[in-house]
This record gives sequence, structure tokens and C-alpha cells, in this order.
Amino acid sequence: MNPQRPVNTFRTAPPQQPRPKITQPAPQRGRASERNSGYRPRSTRWQQIRQFMREQPLLETVYGFCVRVFLWLFFGSLGYVIVLKYVPVPLTPLIISRWMDTFGTDESSHVYKKWISYDDVSKEAALAVVSSEDQNFPTHWGFDFDEIKDAMKENQTRKRPRGASTISQQVAKNVFLWNGRSYIRKGLEAYFTMLIELIWGKKRILEVYLNVAETGPMTFGVEAASERYYGHSAATLSRSEAARIAAVLPNPRQFSIKNPSNYIQRRTTQISRQMRYLGGQKYIRNL
Repeated sequence: MNPQRPVNTFRTAPPQQPRPKITQPAPQRGRASERNSGYRPRSTRWQQIRQFMREQPLLETVYGFCVRVFLWLFFGSLGYVIVLKYVPVPLTPLIISRWMDTFGTDESSHVYKKWISYDDVSKEAALAVVSSEDQNFPTHWGFDFDEIKDAMKENQTRKRPRGASTISQQVAKNVFLWNGRSYIRKGLEAYFTMLIELIWGKKRILEVYLNVAETGPMTFGVEAASERYYGHSAATLSRSEAARIAAVLPNPRQFSIKNPSNYIQRRTTQISRQMRYLGGQKYIRNL
């Protein structure tokens, strides 16, 4: 028997080590890949728009003009609202319109208007207009959405549509805007309503309303109405006198404070009742 050969350890292959993996750098996403994938950064789009406008001189001129006009109107209106927070309102578009309507007619062109501060006016007058025109005035932010919904429902069956404008909206319309019905005017009315609610506050809004509201032919404000029709200042208005002034506000050119119709007398009684129902002057004490 042949003896067993010893194992040749030198001929045995050593265990192979795993080859290191060759890592390739991830492909960078360049402009070509962005174009192929449809990706467009926002800055690139804006630059393209600006480049297009630079290539169209007329379009760029119109765009710059519109931007300047918008900024002038915005900051001008904002500044005017801030000024009127502290100084009496000198004129309104409604006063100018009524004055121009007297040209070529037999009506007197004299404007009865006299400013009185909120602290000097009888609080019965302030309570009367709130009771008549906008009972939620102390709590809303310029718009009474519940009243708007109710008016929309009622106007579906009414021949004459009922308005739902708040005192704030009426002030915005009378002080800053023209008469008429259009979406543009309504949009501007909403804009100025928000401004005066934010900048003026409730007390100033009610003070301006009591001084610019039309209360009779060529008569504006409760002070002018009180002196013209009652013979004394608005500081001493009684509840019934204040209620009668508020009663004619929906149409002061048709209804009369001096010679009230049966409708105005009934409406005066209703407003006086509402003033008591709201709790009297304490309802507007914390404006």
C-alpha cells in the first residue's frame, strides 16, 4: 500500500477577497436634463416673462403705468382715510352732486351743513340712527352678513329691492364714492368700508355719519337738520325729534321732517320703540 501523499498547501488557492465595487458619481441634473424633463424653476419663468416684456416696449410701458397708478391710488386713498380720522369731512361727492343738480332750476343752491363733534351731539340722535339703520353696528366689522342673506331672500318676492347696507358702508359710499349701482362701485365700497373700520373705529364712523347723512333738501347732518327744522342745536335733541330725523333717512328728499306724513309718524313711533327695546343710550356707550 502506498503511503498517503501529504497535502500541498502551496498549490491550494487562497480564499478570494471580494472585489471592491466601483462607485460611479451620480449624474448631475443640468440644464439639458431640466429641459428634457419639463422642469422649470419659478425664477426662470419670471425671468422669461420679464425678458418678453423687455422685448415689447409698449407692453412694458403700459405695465409700468398701471403699477404706478395702482400705487398712487392705494397710498392716496390710505392717506386720505387717515387724514379724515382727525379732521372734519369738508365735502362729499353727494353734496357736490346735489349742488350741481340745482343749476338751471328754481331750487335754492344753498347747502345747509354744520359739523358737530360726537361728544357734543345728543346721544338720542346716535341711538336713533343705529336703531333705524343698523342695529348690529356695535358688533359687526362693517358688513352684516345675516342682514344681507335676509335681504336677498326678501328681494326675490319684493317689487322694490330692500338694501342691507350698514352704517359703515353708507359712510364709505357717501364720503368717498359716487352715486350709482355697479360692481366697480360696490367693490370700492367694500374696500373703503374695511379701511374705515380698521383705521377710524366705530365712534368716528358714527360721528361722520351723523354729519354727512342727507337729512333733507340740500341739508346734511343732524346739526343742520336740527337747527333748520327744530330751531335748536342737535345737542338738545329729544328722543322723538331724533327718531323723526332717523325716520326720513331712507329718502330725505321725498320725506319731510318739518311736515311728516302719516308714514313718517308711524315710523317715528317704531324707531322710538326700538330705542327703548335696545336699552337706551347705554347700547352705544362703549363704541
